[in-house]
Amino acid sequence: MVSTTLLPVTVLALTPVALDRLQTVRLPALVLPPPPLGPSSAPASPLTPSSPRATAQGIATLLDAEKEAAQIVAKAREYRNQRLKDARGEASKEIDALRAKKDQEFTDFEHEHSGDSSTSATEVQKQTDETLERIEATFASSRQAVVDDLLERVVQVDPKLHRNLQMHKA
Repeated sequence: MVSTTLLPVTVLALTPVALDRLQTVRLPALVLPPPPLGPSSAPASPLTPSSPRATAQGIATLLDAEKEAAQIVAKAREYRNQRLKDARGEASKEIDALRAKKDQEFTDFEHEHSGDSSTSATEVQKQTDETLERIEATFASSRQAVVDDLLERVVQVDPKLHRNLQMHKA
């Protein structure tokens, strides 16, 4: 009796050509033996191949298909890994370009808004000068009136007794 072992075949990504090859693989025809006539020590297997040579040829065909599938899977993995490397490279280039663009925008914004300290200092000095001119103009226009009011208050004496002072008659 010939022992048959099923070999696991792992197929992840097959191209249409490899799939057609696997579908056209013909296994040897299995011949069912006639039912036993008398008592036998071992039960007969319903899947007994016609000859050991056909079994070996079928196993060899399956092994070849498995090798081809493994090669296809290896190529697919290699292709996927290469695509991932390419995608990482492109992503890092895009990130570098975006980082450079944002750095440039920040530098432009910083120069635009911070500017030289001389521009802010001149602007503050201009506002201070305008405020001082207004104060001096107000002072000049109301100077004489303030001096006159002060002199009038100093010179004007209205003698009165304080309200808390009580007169004692003796």
